[in-house]
Amino acid sequence: MKINTPFTAEVIAGLKVGDTLELSGEIYTARDAAHALMAQALQKGEESPFPYDGQAVFYAGPCPAPPGKPIGSIGPTTAGRMDAYAPALIATGLRVMIAKGERSPAVIEAIKNHGGLYLVAVGGVAALMAKCVTKSETIAYDELGTESVKRLTIENLPLVVAIDSKGNSIF
Repeated sequence: MKINTPFTAEVIAGLKVGDTLELSGEIYTARDAAHALMAQALQKGEESPFPYDGQAVFYAGPCPAPPGKPIGSIGPTTAGRMDAYAPALIATGLRVMIAKGERSPAVIEAIKNHGGLYLVAVGGVAALMAKCVTKSETIAYDELGTESVKRLTIENLPLVVAIDSKGNSIF
């Protein structure tokens, strides 16, 4: 099924574990270092680098763009590396995360309590995933290089629902 961002509560609630989708629209990248800074900003009462409501964060650190391309290879990072930060971000409005691998019980509970989704992308096909990106722009934490927060415009990024809004998991 084809889904466009931003996500609505109805779309999130309608997706079930194992559903496959092709996601288009804007998403954001953030990995370990960016998540640490986002969590610090949250603790200080500062604004997030992007609006969480209805948005998806892709746990990825894309390679630099080759000439004439919007981005280099981009593949999913193991989600567990962000599990220390995810429940607090979910509680403040982040609802959709994209990565690979299992999530902790605390993250699953936060997804269930706040109506979120965890989508998995296939690892090992980063060069192919880059073909789904039509635009890339660094929007925060430029000093982090490839781990900076980027806004991507994507077309038909293939994903699978790994944890649905009820807390059901494929793992």
